[in-house]
Amino acid sequence: MVMCMNASYDNYRVFYYVAKYQGFTQAANILNSNQPNVTRTIKSLETALNCKLFIRSNHGARLTPEGEKLYAHISAAFEHIQAGEMELAMSQSLQSGAVTIAASEIALHCCLLPALKAYHSRYPGVRIRISNHSTPQAIKVLKEGFADFAVVTMPRHLPKTLLWHQLMEVREVLVAGMAFSSLCGKALTLKELASYPLVGLGPHTATFDFYSQLFSDQGLTFQPDIEAATADQILPMVKSDLGIGFVPEAFSQDDILRGNVLALSLCIPLPERPICLVKQDGVPLSIAAKELERMVRAV
Repeated sequence: MVMCMNASYDNYRVFYYVAKYQGFTQAANILNSNQPNVTRTIKSLETALNCKLFIRSNHGARLTPEGEKLYAHISAAFEHIQAGEMELAMSQSLQSGAVTIAASEIALHCCLLPALKAYHSRYPGVRIRISNHSTPQAIKVLKEGFADFAVVTMPRHLPKTLLWHQLMEVREVLVAGMAFSSLCGKALTLKELASYPLVGLGPHTATFDFYSQLFSDQGLTFQPDIEAATADQILPMVKSDLGIGFVPEAFSQDDILRGNVLALSLCIPLPERPICLVKQDGVPLSIAAKELERMVRAV
């Protein structure tokens, strides 16, 4: 097998355009060069390949049989390159591409959805993938490179390899079904609350860590009697009188106004919970992901 090591990509690029437009002058115009440079490049390529590639005439340049064989391969390669460049350009111009976000349930409903709606309306060609996780799972997915960024309730600890930006704070309320109507109007202590059945998220979630710390500060243990898999499951369980639960105000406001659930009071105020955007330090985002990050931060 004979290999030519002297012919460069630029040589073949010039050859491709001369063959495609059947002329040295036309190729020079396309390449923003001049005819003498194009002529020198083709002569250099012919020397390297040890064969004549073009026959020049007053009507332009036509390929020799050897040139036709080479062009069949070079044209396919350049068309693949151009297709790849076009695909990247479209992605970079927000006409196509994809963005993947790892989101916790609370962050999705309380913060992310308005930004997603605006983004999809403005850039309908960009695919948006939402992977729904608990906060620790979302951080794990982000660290493993399966998401562009994460939007989650603020975890207790973040690795130093991650950057975070607080987006908003979420207020949560204590709600109960009608079976617990006798508690309305009372300011419950956490100790009193712990004597009733509780509905909440299980361990390995930021919500469980948050309420565990809140109860621990009062010398108590937070231990839900019924564990929900996601935050949006807590309210239906509360409405079914399975227990008392903490839910984001945005989740429960309509049901409280309609009288479907009761808002209970505590002796101590509930701290607001930060929602933050988390991304990897030093890992660049695509233009599509950068724009979505900007819109999420602006909401």
